[in-house]
Amino acid sequence: MQKYVSCFTPLKFITAILVAISLNVSALEALKSSEKMLIDGLADEASWQLAKWQPIDKLILGMQPSAEDFSGQFKIMWDEKQLYLLVEITDDILFDQHADPRHLYWDDDCLEIFLDEDASGGNHQFNFNAFAYHIALDNQAVDIGEKNAAGSDNFVLLNDHITSVWRRNESAPNKVIWEVAVRVYDDSFTMAIKNPVAVTLFEGKKLGFMLAYCDNDGSKEREHFIGSIDIKAVNGSKNLGYITADVFQKLTLIR
Repeated sequence: MQKYVSCFTPLKFITAILVAISLNVSALEALKSSEKMLIDGLADEASWQLAKWQPIDKLILGMQPSAEDFSGQFKIMWDEKQLYLLVEITDDILFDQHADPRHLYWDDDCLEIFLDEDASGGNHQFNFNAFAYHIALDNQAVDIGEKNAAGSDNFVLLNDHITSVWRRNESAPNKVIWEVAVRVYDDSFTMAIKNPVAVTLFEGKKLGFMLAYCDNDGSKEREHFIGSIDIKAVNGSKNLGYITADVFQKLTLIR
């Protein structure tokens, strides 16, 4: 009887496992800033030159846009008080159709920051186990809070958590330079707390994180939703970030 001899050696087996892990586990590191970061849409601090660009190129909803329609990348840094984001966006049409910042905000152009203070994962759709900050073109930040007493959805402004400024670049293709500072709150946060205290950040701390952009060029609903993480679809949907922090990547604060 002819014996079957496998060519899949132990070394190849180990290599395959490492490749599989690298494809399914993504990690992100943020350097500590050595200077005061001014949120002004200019990004002229020397610290930004030390941080690496990360792409925003993973399709979540809609069809993949052309590079002229939307493309983006970001850098992230920190100090004890805040996280800092520098986002560079190419978007040929900026669109904000709803005057009320809490009404259908996901169908306007907006930057979305997903943040889980303790990287614990889990559901956060109607609680603050994690946050999904939708930052509109007027720089206001919205998330879904605890449901109203009648059981209806409760869209809340969390402008105290965010400082946001963006500018168009003067030269073509007139990229948007968007700077954001984020005060980080843990899962004890509720809207009932009058003066909530943000956590103090430190070297080695791990958070859950994802960045995304809603792009709409004038339609009733957003046309593209692009993120920094390739989310595995559940029941055909990748739009899971506003529901569960399990799809976020781990962000580690380093020096």
